[in-house]
Amino acid sequence: MKDRIFVDTNILVYAHDLRAGDRHAKASFIMESLWEAQTGVISTQVVQEFYVTITRKIKNPLKPVDAREIIRNYLAWPVQINDPEMTIRASEIEEKNSISFWDALIVAAALRLQAKKIISEDLNSGQVIEGVLIENPFF
Repeated sequence: MKDRIFVDTNILVYAHDLRAGDRHAKASFIMESLWEAQTGVISTQVVQEFYVTITRKIKNPLKPVDAREIIRNYLAWPVQINDPEMTIRASEIEEKNSISFWDALIVAAALRLQAKKIISEDLNSGQVIEGVLIENPFF
């Protein structure tokens, strides 16, 4: 089995935000590579944050119908549903690693999906949390 790579919200947003400049180009390339290799994974948290950000927080927000279509495409990937056990695990990761709860929830989802790496600009690139490597592709 190929090593799974967990994609954080910001990477997904940049890949679909045409006004994100160099970040859009880099994130688009990453997402295309993950599609080809079939190694990308996400969580319900990422999908939810993506929807809110892409429809409300970027300069040229997408229409909700367009955002839903993008999300439907990503449902072909393994998606971790964040259940109550994930909340407990994330709180343990938060406490042990002194990171935000929301970042810890990303780590917990990546662990449950057996991802070897998280691609994100929100955590420290090169850091290993609970055995998962953090990579900031813009660093």
